[in-house]
Amino acid sequence: MTPNPDPGPDPTPHPGPVPSRRRLALCLLAPLLLPLATGCGDAGGRAGAGPTPTASGPVQLWPGRKGAVVPPADPGGAPPEYVTGIPPVQDQNVHGIDPVTLIQAEVRAHPDAVTGPDGMPRETAAAIKACGKPGSDPAKCPVLTPYYQDLTGNGKDELIVGIELPDQMMSVRVYTADEAGRLNRIMATTDTVISVGLADEDVILHVPSANAGYEVNTTWSWDAKQRSMLPTYEQIVRVNPPNPPNPANPANPATGPSTSPSPGTSAATSPRPAPTSAGTSP
Repeated sequence: MTPNPDPGPDPTPHPGPVPSRRRLALCLLAPLLLPLATGCGDAGGRAGAGPTPTASGPVQLWPGRKGAVVPPADPGGAPPEYVTGIPPVQDQNVHGIDPVTLIQAEVRAHPDAVTGPDGMPRETAAAIKACGKPGSDPAKCPVLTPYYQDLTGNGKDELIVGIELPDQMMSVRVYTADEAGRLNRIMATTDTVISVGLADEDVILHVPSANAGYEVNTTWSWDAKQRSMLPTYEQIVRVNPPNPPNPANPANPATGPSTSPSPGTSAATSPRPAPTSAGTSP
């Protein structure tokens, strides 16, 4: 009996799973839809993240309590604190002002001030009076080298003066000149200061916090309405301990050279210090 020849491939395809019209349409439209469709043969496709919690703002607690009232600001602004006893400022150029002469004029105007914006210890006031006199040591003058920066946005530099006080305290004062040649003190604060920085038009004071391991950064900004610089932002920052020295190399080259700005400067600005004169400390 002759065996039947090989019939070859079955011309009639075996019935297999045929996708429904709806499933086919979903697979074709999946790239155009939000990533909610799955099972279209793309194992690495997007998947829905599930419901997202609704954002809500802060809720006021004890809404029925009668809270404290913020007094309204003086509509006329703060009165100018003009410095007396110095020559008029020409063309609003504070670069021509000797900071030692300036602070000496303020000490003469407030000889008995121990507290407040003009207050300072008597020994500091005496040291300021001695600055620049024959035989005096410039290194002992409490008036530091000044810095210049446009802090009011008027296109003119303001004069920033620091005065060293005992016990790591410091008085930071800022002056601006008006068109009439009068010098107006727009900032005066005294605190135990770690360092002072500048960021664009802001003066930032870094002072120790009452909590160990933290410091308080207070930002002073120009307020055109009040015509003075005000503390506009305060931040408590944790201070990281310094890297321990490398016993093999005291310089600890593994950490590289320090790139942190020195007191009086910041990475966001380049204030211009005045050249050291005989009456200012280096």
